[in-house]
Amino acid sequence: MSTIHPIHPTHPALVAQKLGTLELANRFAVAPMTRVSAHPDGTATAEMADYYATFARGGFGLILTEGIYTDTTHSQGYLNQPGLATDAHTEAWRPVVDAVHAAGVPVVAQLMHAGALSQGNSYGAPTVAPSAVTPRGRMLEEYGGQGAWPKPNALSQSGIDAVVDGFAAAAARAKAAGFDGVEVHAANGYLLDQFLTNYTNLRDDDYGGSVANRTRLTARILSAIRAEVGPQFLVGVRLSQTKVNDFTYRWPGGAADAELIFGTVADTGIDYLHIASEGRDFLETARLSDGHTITALAREVSGLPVLANGGMHDLRQAADVLDGGHADVLTLGRGALANPDLPNRVAAGAELHAFDHAMLSPMATIGNATAWRAGR
Repeated sequence: MSTIHPIHPTHPALVAQKLGTLELANRFAVAPMTRVSAHPDGTATAEMADYYATFARGGFGLILTEGIYTDTTHSQGYLNQPGLATDAHTEAWRPVVDAVHAAGVPVVAQLMHAGALSQGNSYGAPTVAPSAVTPRGRMLEEYGGQGAWPKPNALSQSGIDAVVDGFAAAAARAKAAGFDGVEVHAANGYLLDQFLTNYTNLRDDDYGGSVANRTRLTARILSAIRAEVGPQFLVGVRLSQTKVNDFTYRWPGGAADAELIFGTVADTGIDYLHIASEGRDFLETARLSDGHTITALAREVSGLPVLANGGMHDLRQAADVLDGGHADVLTLGRGALANPDLPNRVAAGAELHAFDHAMLSPMATIGNATAWRAGR
């Protein structure tokens, strides 16, 4: 059995942390991970309730769901992706939320619009993006895609307004389903990140050109959500430089771009920033040219708690990230898949299981991961 040896169980991630109005028991959080395991109509399943509850019982202080699509037109990214776009979706999420809450753990719904990186849409709608630019790379086979991405249609002003309305309505449904908050997915190459990225956003209106303009849609959505859900409901945003179809991209203006983006989203009244992976050697790959890490800069500019993602199952690196003031909470993806009870293991000083890519084969479904763990 392949294992990762832990450090002493007095790990800084085992300390409690406040996030908005929530009190987290520790600083380990489950990162959003696409599971493509919902019903074809986007409703959550009993299998999903057990999946998320397993992490809660395993000691994680916070659970962030997989990306959830927000409307019944263009937002869906994958077949069998869950939604929060209909009343049926809302009802189906309630047992999932209840299962996590039964273990005393808060759960946040990540809201997502795939934009040009949609590779499966149950509603038959074409892909949309800030500009009619074919995405780089190829579709993700682990999530049911194959071949090149199609060229998207550029969003009109009314289309942009509909995107904003979709996010706000989905946030209201998340609140109605019992979620403790929502996280807006503006990272990893999906629609809002397409607006932030210079080579996918060629617009010459208020949503293109300058970094301030390219951040405008994300800020509009965050403001609309805050107005919809009120001041006590947790609202966060996930940002990244890298993308699922471009691992090398960095914001062209470096720290200056980062400061503007972080300041703009913080001014909307959100509760936290979640900075997605810049690589497994986080403290090196997330470092900007001025020496700051992107997460430390986010903390300084926004004054908000920052969640960091990327190789945090390396417990020594995780400790350095927290002790060095680079982030406040650590989100784990593959480390959590291999160790749904990771916080409990760390507290007990037990060994961690190493991630095996076979957990995602032939598809990154809950069933395949469960079968892998049962067979180890």
